[in-house]
Amino acid sequence: MKTYSDTGSNTTIRERLGLRPIINVSGTMTTLGASIIVPEAISAMAEIASQWVEMDDLQRAASAVVARLTGGEAGFITACCASGITMAIAGAMTGTNLLAIERLPDDTEGLKSEVVIQLGHIVNYGAPIDQSIRIAGAKVIPAGTVSVTQDYHVREAINERTAAALYVVAHHTVQYGMLSLEEFCEICHAKGVPVIVDAASEYDLRSFLARGADIVVYSGHKFLSGPTSGIVTGRKDLVRAAYLQNRGVARAMKVGKESIAGTMAALEAWEKRDHAGIRRREEAALNLWKDALQGIPGIGAEIIPDPTANPLDRLQVFVRPESRFTAAGLASAIAAGSPPVIVRNHEVERGHFFLDPCNLHPGEAEIVAERLRAVLTAKERPADAMKAARKDSAGALRWPD
Repeated sequence: MKTYSDTGSNTTIRERLGLRPIINVSGTMTTLGASIIVPEAISAMAEIASQWVEMDDLQRAASAVVARLTGGEAGFITACCASGITMAIAGAMTGTNLLAIERLPDDTEGLKSEVVIQLGHIVNYGAPIDQSIRIAGAKVIPAGTVSVTQDYHVREAINERTAAALYVVAHHTVQYGMLSLEEFCEICHAKGVPVIVDAASEYDLRSFLARGADIVVYSGHKFLSGPTSGIVTGRKDLVRAAYLQNRGVARAMKVGKESIAGTMAALEAWEKRDHAGIRRREEAALNLWKDALQGIPGIGAEIIPDPTANPLDRLQVFVRPESRFTAAGLASAIAAGSPPVIVRNHEVERGHFFLDPCNLHPGEAEIVAERLRAVLTAKERPADAMKAARKDSAGALRWPD
């Protein structure tokens, strides 16, 4: 099987499967394949694929790697961040009670089974995050309002039935009026409640535990560029209880030896990665795109930092009526070319979208710049240039047709 070459040739597997090539300036999106896996992870996955291993021993080795890189007491690899959240919550409910583990999710008699979460953190990242809580058999207890959470909201939400509290770090959450992680942990710990942090897309592998979290869950397939996986790290007793859910609800979330080995390799590669060099390449792409949009009527562009303080920037593209496009219409027009350029379109209803430079192959930044100029300087506009931003599920409902 060929891999992506510097000449931009398609991989043979993609051609065999009839999949179109795309340029991803959206981000590490699950719907686009999550990430470009680093060579170290690919090598580890290929090497272990033909081997028999004792999975608990492999996870024990993973625990050592995860603990060393995150500062946790222990850790393990699971199927994805969402499964890690479910496992951590289930573990907080059952501890190491094997019978209780087998009874979840429908039988929670005698168990603490409520999870407190700020209302502004109940987001959808492809599925509702509260579903990850409910899969464990827990009841979601929202604290505060959509725009404001006060300390007393969380304090009064905690009672004798509270098993854990969940804190979400993501651009999807409300970015104002919420309690900080430190405040959240202080309130929860004062009442003996462990705090689980969803840090799926975050670069910082250490700060959340250092700031008070008891368990942190990361995606292995986003910034780490590993295979699709989740990384659970933190207090050993809670990690052990979460891991034991493989005997229960997490059986449906099991991870293979290939993903475990690949994620371990991606973690270790992260230590050695040339982060400064990567930043320079990303900055060059952002400046290229910004320059390409200069002087086009109705279009503005601004380089902005990541909202959760990851060390990366994106280009925010503002689309005004003078351009004869809506933001949704322009995003569609850019995606309609060959190859499709897929932008970060979470906020098109607000008149803008983003270009993310973190997942480019060589030569793709230039293609994006050319596409932007070509679409915006064309005399004619496509039929849907002024289309409204609508969340349309029709395509999903037609799958696999």
